[in-house]
Amino acid sequence: MKFVHWLVLGCVVALPLSASAQWQWLDKNGKKVFSDQAPPPDVPEKNILRRVGPPPVARSTANPNVDAAPAEGAADAPPKSAAPKPSGVDKELEEKTKKAEADEKAKQAAEAAKVAKAKADNCALARQGKATVDSGVRLAKVNANGEREIMDDSARAAEQKRIQSVIESDCK
Repeated sequence: MKFVHWLVLGCVVALPLSASAQWQWLDKNGKKVFSDQAPPPDVPEKNILRRVGPPPVARSTANPNVDAAPAEGAADAPPKSAAPKPSGVDKELEEKTKKAEADEKAKQAAEAAKVAKAKADNCALARQGKATVDSGVRLAKVNANGEREIMDDSARAAEQKRIQSVIESDCK
């Protein structure tokens, strides 16, 4: 029975060892860091003191793009340097910019069409009003008090002048 007690005690004492930190590295200030998670990617490989699993594959110093021990049949594969290099232009950003410019142009065109329609309507109303004033028919206006006044020759001439200025500005 004494043997079982010693065995249980040994297991209890060894239990915390399995929970110890599995990674150990030196941070940028030179302090040792112990963790159960991998170090951040900005930690150089030489500063990692202890790791989980096997160490990374060493790279050749002559050509860092080629593994030190290439796999069989790798001679048929294209070299890693043949991969397309980034051009420095974000295609998604370019597309968004072009779309925004197209939207802005469409908005300006819609606004221009709206202004042109309003001018055409004003022109039509002005020409109709000019035809009415030029016809010689007795015309009446409503004054500020809400009373109806018949237009005399001077009021008719002023109205013709105003309508002519509207026609000149809107009927082009």
